[in-house]
Amino acid sequence: MKVRAMEISDRITINEKVRFGKPVIKGTRVPVDLIIGKLAGGMTYEEVMAEYDLNRQDILAALDYAAKHLSGEEIRAVG
Repeated sequence: MKVRAMEISDRITINEKVRFGKPVIKGTRVPVDLIIGKLAGGMTYEEVMAEYDLNRQDILAALDYAAKHLSGEEIRAVG
């Protein structure tokens, strides 16, 4: 069975054989959630780029993906 990567954007792909199907930066094994987590934890763009061999457009693509994903999220009050 041939598995192909699904391109989410120019820079983000999903492949069930790479990082358990999590969205990653195209051509890498760096998951989008890792990038968002590092930025949320206080790392600068430059630190993330140096640590994971990414460029600014990769980071912006990860942020864009996260923003679009969250914009569709529904929150319901329970009570």
